[in-house]
Amino acid sequence: MNNPAISQGLSELQLQQFMHDGYLVLRGLAPGSLRKQMIDAVETALNPALGPLEYETDVQYPGSPSSQSAPGGHTPRRLLNAYSRDAVFRQWAGSPDVVSALRQLIGAEQLLLTQNHHNCIMTKMPEYSSKTGWHQDIRYWSFDRPELVNVWLALGDEFAEKGSMKFIPGSHKLELDRGRFDADLFLRHDLPENESLINSAVDAELKAGDVLLFHCRTFHVAGANETRQAKYSVVFSYHAADNRPIPGTRSARLDSIVID
Repeated sequence: MNNPAISQGLSELQLQQFMHDGYLVLRGLAPGSLRKQMIDAVETALNPALGPLEYETDVQYPGSPSSQSAPGGHTPRRLLNAYSRDAVFRQWAGSPDVVSALRQLIGAEQLLLTQNHHNCIMTKMPEYSSKTGWHQDIRYWSFDRPELVNVWLALGDEFAEKGSMKFIPGSHKLELDRGRFDADLFLRHDLPENESLINSAVDAELKAGDVLLFHCRTFHVAGANETRQAKYSVVFSYHAADNRPIPGTRSARLDSIVID
């Protein structure tokens, strides 16, 4: 599964781009045959829905059905525990190209995959998908250091009308006062200083097989799926072995998995 583009490791330019922007796109990293296996596994798990999973109504974001008894109330938002669901997801999570890139970005030889955060297949369905607010993934995570990297694989094309993500470049370096966030730790839209920050956002459009690597502190947002085609993305989060989850928190609920 080695991709010639990074078989010798990430370039210095790619490393600098990640350090500067807080995210990096690797084009065509996942081969079509592997993606087809993943899509088959996802659709099998959706018909009928095989838990554990999170429904759109569980999050109550803009666009979410009001309850499971409302129209669209059983629309899935993500299939949880992806790593243990199927061997194809484990194969992807530990693939040489992914591991090689992460070792450079995280700066550690020994990597762990957290089972408690992401570790899912994000499903953005037509008609009843929701929008998220501007947030950092680290907001509910508890580790010794806020230094985790997310690996987002697009199983199909991702663009604005289909609910793709936007990022605020360089925002992983920001230290913002608590008052700039709402009760759920999303950026407030009623503050001019936040508005100027949000206006600097860029789209992260992906083709099937592209991989988006992003720092857990990078601000991002995702829109609703306005097309008639479902969007599937496989997402795992990784950390260095010496960056431990804090005992007693959700981040320590399940042991992290050693990635060779």
